[in-house]
Amino acid sequence: MNELILYSVLLLLVLTHLLLASLLYRKINQNTRLSFHEKNDWRLKALIFPAYYWFQYKKHKARQL
Repeated sequence: MNELILYSVLLLLVLTHLLLASLLYRKINQNTRLSFHEKNDWRLKALIFPAYYWFQYKKHKARQL
C-alpha cells in the first residue's frame, strides 16, 4: 500500500513538472523579443526547474517592457 501511495505521488510530481514546463515553453515561443539564444537558454531552464524559472521569466519579461 505504501508503494502505491509513493508511486502515485511521484506520478503527480512528474505530470505537474511536465505541465509547467510545457506552459513555459509556450510562453517562451510566443515572445518575439527574445533572440534565438535567449529562447534556448530559457527552454533549458524550463526543463530543469519549471516552477522556479516561471517566476524568473515573469520578472525578466516585466523588466523588458
